[in-house]
Amino acid sequence: MIALIVRELRIAWSGGGLLLPIAFFLLVATLFPFAIGPDAALLARIGGGVAWAAALLAALLPLDRLVAPDMEAGVVDQLGLRGWSETSVAAAKTIGHWLGFAPAVMLAAALSAALLGMDGPTLIALEIGLLLGTPGLAALGVATAALTAGLRGGGAVAGLVMLPLALPLVIFGAGGLEGGAGAIKLLAATSLLLCVGAPVVAGAAMRIGRT
Repeated sequence: MIALIVRELRIAWSGGGLLLPIAFFLLVATLFPFAIGPDAALLARIGGGVAWAAALLAALLPLDRLVAPDMEAGVVDQLGLRGWSETSVAAAKTIGHWLGFAPAVMLAAALSAALLGMDGPTLIALEIGLLLGTPGLAALGVATAALTAGLRGGGAVAGLVMLPLALPLVIFGAGGLEGGAGAIKLLAATSLLLCVGAPVVAGAAMRIGRT
């Protein structure tokens, strides 16, 4: 399992997974104040929501390389011959995907706090929310990538599928920035549910794709 996670992390970082989320996040944080104007109060009120939207879009960036290349190259078949279930492979991919983008997103959020007008307590709430919510985003990303692995333009289709499914995470994450303990609990529960269920769905999709 550790070897599979390290492999996923190496692929993610070699493909720019470490720098692309940071660059993308900072680009959004830089351009957004120009779009709405220099109103500091407005930026402080909606900056957290913008950060969560940027985190979601950063999680979408590597969807086309999460599952489809391994399915096409026969890597999943070889792992199956060695006794690995598709669900275990999906779980390893989920952990690797999370390690590949979540720390970078959390670092980028800290770097862009001033641009988005976030104070210290809001930034802490955002980082806690990202820590709880990004595992769910990673699990959902692997599941949608597996479901669309055999389709032409699967990466774009996976993004379209994932966006509406990820809305609860974004809504609860943004709601937790206002000191709502209930929103944080819902965020954690939703993320945990996705982390448990999404690898099963991804494994079933990979099993069907192998037949």
